[in-house]
Amino acid sequence: MRSCAILLLVACLGLVVAANAVPAKAHVDVDTGKEARQDASDIFAEQDTRDDVVSLQNFEASHSDEMARDALPCKDDPAFKLQCASVSRAASAHMKARKFKVADEKSSAKLFDEAYRPNDSRHFKVDKSTTFVPESSQTFDLNYADGSHLRGFSGVDQVFMGSYKATSPFGVITDCNSPDFNGVDGILGFGLPKDGSDLPTPVLFAMTDDENKDTNAANLQRKFSFFSTDTAAEVQLGGYDPSTVADTMWYTPALSDEDFIVGASSLTFGHSPSDAVELLQFKSTSQKQYGAPSIMDSGTSCLVIPNDNMNGQLANVPWDDFAAKWEKGKNFWLTVGQKTWKIPFESWYLAESDQTCVQPSPAGMSGLLVGDVFFRQYVVEFDMTATRPVIGIAPLNKNYQLVQQPSLAEFELDRAPRSKLTLLRGDEIMYPAEHSEVLTQVDRIPIVNQKGTQYFMDVGIGTPKQQFTVIFDTGSTVFGVFANKGDLPGAIKNQLPSYYFSENLHSLAQVSATTTAAPWTLSRVAASPALTACIVVGNLAVVALAAVALRRRRGGAPGKGGLSVSQAA
Repeated sequence: MRSCAILLLVACLGLVVAANAVPAKAHVDVDTGKEARQDASDIFAEQDTRDDVVSLQNFEASHSDEMARDALPCKDDPAFKLQCASVSRAASAHMKARKFKVADEKSSAKLFDEAYRPNDSRHFKVDKSTTFVPESSQTFDLNYADGSHLRGFSGVDQVFMGSYKATSPFGVITDCNSPDFNGVDGILGFGLPKDGSDLPTPVLFAMTDDENKDTNAANLQRKFSFFSTDTAAEVQLGGYDPSTVADTMWYTPALSDEDFIVGASSLTFGHSPSDAVELLQFKSTSQKQYGAPSIMDSGTSCLVIPNDNMNGQLANVPWDDFAAKWEKGKNFWLTVGQKTWKIPFESWYLAESDQTCVQPSPAGMSGLLVGDVFFRQYVVEFDMTATRPVIGIAPLNKNYQLVQQPSLAEFELDRAPRSKLTLLRGDEIMYPAEHSEVLTQVDRIPIVNQKGTQYFMDVGIGTPKQQFTVIFDTGSTVFGVFANKGDLPGAIKNQLPSYYFSENLHSLAQVSATTTAAPWTLSRVAASPALTACIVVGNLAVVALAAVALRRRRGGAPGKGGLSVSQAA
């Protein structure tokens, strides 16, 4: 890209030279027969061009760190790439909150404390939809690190979401073993598609696809915003309603094109900024340049902080320092893009249950997960209109009344300052929105927040429309609903593997051959290298087709014995 820019500059300068040059008749030397150039301006112009190119090359060589920021650190920086991958795996496989935790008893053969009950969910009736097209050859049979197992196949049909509809691919889930889906009908992921993935196109991408002829959302901007309260939440398609924010929306480019990752350069903890203790004590300025990769994830309810020194990058262990300094009334201050955002005590401390909503990261994770504790204070916009996503953050207007029904409106929205966000620089910087006089459609859709554990959203599928309530998750790309495999048409059954019908995951997968660790306490349990390696390898094998959008609120209750935090293995 930089080489192209240099060549373009050279070409432009060359054109200027050609345009300004004064044609001159060449003089021929009588003795030598050689032509002598008489136009000195051409000579000096060419020399200036060469000097400009050399100057650009010298700048690139001396500012390599800044020039590299034009790329995606999570892809192009080898060490940082591993950290981003570790955070992404943790967000999709480990840290989702559970309504039903993995069985605590070490001697127990049960995988979950409670069984999955398929009859509690509504099922998509494929034979009742005149527009359903099965893709039976595209099957999935997935096992997750927490023991969840989902199985099914892909299909295409009309999908209704808020005021919009489109023909979109989705997963038809025929088998499941996780009790976290009891009473819900599937999952709706608003995350980013992964490179090389054979998963169906995420529904928001399908709806806003210019080539999709069967959509009424082609003009909808490929962005959404999300925020929550203690009892409800709201997703806004196409941007954000200006009345939801109490101040300016600030933007920063994401560090990845596959996850909503930003760099956290600082996380302090204390009663006030002046007495706050730094929890991310980077050893060098270069390591602090990117910061700790941090995912903005609605599927995580708490703030998850490093439980080690991030492979030697930190001079401390953030979780240990937090536990040692823990005290009621203290706040967090998270710095992203050189702008600091306060996470107040009442946001991360759950007074009703007398628990904290701060957790240590699992083994192998080098970064942060920023969950519901942040979304209850700020409106976060996820802008996917360009290849590189842009994250916007603004304080939530506490007086805003959340909608009860989907509501479509037009607003004169401020926009992300694209010109500034694409500048080359060494550090992430947040910029305030720029004014726009263009009216933008925003569809406001209500979401149910069930005691802070899961977000639920209503969608419709098929012709005529069948209604479903699904888990909403910004950290997943999956859109799937349950179907009764016994009711599938014979033509579809014949194309599916035979074991789809000879096994039932909700009964078979309830028995585990391995045992799970008891909940973690304040003292970190040191896992064996072999166990850690197995966990890492297992996570690498996970394909996030149906990541369970589980919202954990199992923080520890402060008491005389100190802080205790439960973490399922």
